[in-house]
Amino acid sequence: MALFENMLILVLVAVGLLHVSRRLSIPYPTMLALAGLLVAALPWVPVIEIDPQLALALFIAPALFDAAYDFSPRALKSNWAPLLALAALAVVLTTAAVAWVGFAFAGLPLAAAIALGAIVAPPDAAAATAVLARFPLPRRTIAVLKGESLFNDAVALLILGAAVSAATQPEISSHRISMILTAAPGGVALGIGLALFYVRLAPSFAGTLGSRLLEFVATFGAWVIAERLHLSAILSVVAFAMAVARYMPERQSARDRVHSYAVWEAAVFLLNVLAFLLMGLQARAIVARLDATEIWHALGFAGAVLATVVLVRIAWVLLFNRVMYRGARAARGSNVPSLSQGCIVSWCGMRGVVTLAAALSLPIDFPARDLIVLSSLAVVLGTLIGQGLTLGPLIRLFHLKPDDSFGDEVAVTRVALLDAALQSLSGLEGSAASNLREGYIADRTVAAQYRDPRALSEADQLRRLTLIEMRATLSSIRGAGTIEDDVFHAIQEELDWAELAASPPHWLQLEET
Repeated sequence: MALFENMLILVLVAVGLLHVSRRLSIPYPTMLALAGLLVAALPWVPVIEIDPQLALALFIAPALFDAAYDFSPRALKSNWAPLLALAALAVVLTTAAVAWVGFAFAGLPLAAAIALGAIVAPPDAAAATAVLARFPLPRRTIAVLKGESLFNDAVALLILGAAVSAATQPEISSHRISMILTAAPGGVALGIGLALFYVRLAPSFAGTLGSRLLEFVATFGAWVIAERLHLSAILSVVAFAMAVARYMPERQSARDRVHSYAVWEAAVFLLNVLAFLLMGLQARAIVARLDATEIWHALGFAGAVLATVVLVRIAWVLLFNRVMYRGARAARGSNVPSLSQGCIVSWCGMRGVVTLAAALSLPIDFPARDLIVLSSLAVVLGTLIGQGLTLGPLIRLFHLKPDDSFGDEVAVTRVALLDAALQSLSGLEGSAASNLREGYIADRTVAAQYRDPRALSEADQLRRLTLIEMRATLSSIRGAGTIEDDVFHAIQEELDWAELAASPPHWLQLEET
């Protein structure tokens, strides 16, 4: 019970800090990093250990599913070059550079140095997009950053797995090499196969709370089965999510989607909070085991690792940006990457929950584990605080042109859907059909002007006003004791759905803080 009480208090502290972040317009991952520091400074909070393998599955699998669900294969195909450069080559270069720093300056065993490099190599683009969402950046830039967060994790954890295996089992066999080579394609194939099975099974649970549980079981199952088969668990979850996103929406009701999105957003957010809090507790335990000399040496080394991580990304991204620029100019292409875009992407190197979970996943007896965990936390804190707080001013400094392509595509799609609705009403007579047809024609006129019909519809505005009065009347009836609470909640739910139907989509989105 004491453990549960302490975790509740820690989460409450994080919620309070997140409320402050919203008031001060600070990115929520940055505030979570500060929450981890605050927790580490609390003397009464106990050290909470977590099983290393559980850390990866618990914190990474849901976050990956949530991110991969919104990333389309088309975006992967059209952005393959920058994704290869960021998700693969940048991870390898960062791992090598950090491993050299660890081997040369801290005397880490080679396997431990490579493990450290792999842990701090993958940026968490979710942390960057939490900042970028507030600015009108090119969609391609945001798509590349989101795609990077999906696939660089797989590359980094493959390297980490090989390094941990080499440290704990030094002998090299052909069987181990073959497992490493088949891990990535096998993970993708497994994820797609599980997704196809899930798409056939899930409609049987439609409209039930069990369908939400099935989503979590399937996501964690894709991870666990891949681990058991020695395949890439990350690529398995990514492939599973992208395949489900491709085939499931046509088989899912609106009610199930609303419930699913709400549950997943809350679950992923809670797990992010817990990951930062647990990492802070781990750091405090490590510092408590070190004497003053060792602490300063460890902090100095962690600073060197942080500087290496930041500088390698800046150098590689800007080099790739200039190469792509020259290539696009030579080919006279229209999509020419600008230097300002390259600078912003190079500064979007914030590390987050993947680095934290990977550090926590190291075996307890792993060589130099305390130094690796402490350095990993320093990289997460340094990038989230240093880069997270300066990314917004950097974007404003470059005065990037707004990208209106998303709004344009939304407007064109709205018009096409309203045309289809009007076509379905053609030939139908009666007052109901006539009224609905008039409403659709009015909505089409507004949508053709690249505006949101739901936000400007006079009928919807009047409906929302009447709903306010209906809610007040419902509360007074309940207060008078005329109806029981079960009737009150049933009618309240009806009014909620009516309000959702009469509201613009952006009114329905939850903020992360």
